[in-house]
Amino acid sequence: EISTLQKEIGVTTIYVTHDQVEAMTIGDRVAVLRRGELLQFAEPQEIYDRPGNLFVAGFIGSPPMNLVEAELSRANGGFRLTLGERQVALGEEVETAALEDYAGRTVVAGIRPESLEDAALVPDAPEGRRLRGVVTLREALGSDALVYFAVEGSRGLASHVRDLAHDIEDPAQLEELERDTRQATFVGRFHPHTRVRAGEPVEVAIQPGALTLFDPETGHRL
Repeated sequence: EISTLQKEIGVTTIYVTHDQVEAMTIGDRVAVLRRGELLQFAEPQEIYDRPGNLFVAGFIGSPPMNLVEAELSRANGGFRLTLGERQVALGEEVETAALEDYAGRTVVAGIRPESLEDAALVPDAPEGRRLRGVVTLREALGSDALVYFAVEGSRGLASHVRDLAHDIEDPAQLEELERDTRQATFVGRFHPHTRVRAGEPVEVAIQPGALTLFDPETGHRL
């Protein structure tokens, strides 16, 4: 109703909301603010596809982008990430020149849930674009299935990085996160006919161009 009314009246409108779904569906352009600072201003799809920092990446999207710490290293003239026990090759999603200063360092890797799929349904997915984990939860939605899985050896975000991503200000909550050494849990939006079940191992294919990298100290996209 709001969107229809705005188009009928034909006037510039500023709409303020804490609901990211409202912002994405109503706005022609979206401004994301955090603590009074403008973090990103762009068309909704641009913000979704190319979040400018960790907060935007963790806020926009339902479920939000998977964020996990990973080691970046050089390999075969390019770069790769160590996610848990797997080596994931970086391709068209990154500019090589932008990563030169980060080789051998920890970065934050972001992957949208819809960019992950049951590898059994993508038999041609290369070995260098796969993850292995154990399914912890499956939510059947009819049109698709949300599958949560833990990747052995992977690391969740350190507390100060989670603060950048999720705007955590409560000292007690930060202290609790600092003690949390659990492995990272991913969520994938799988085809509804996937046969994976909770408690079972799963191999997951990462779509080309799916990875977004962030600086863990500043939170900015690389």
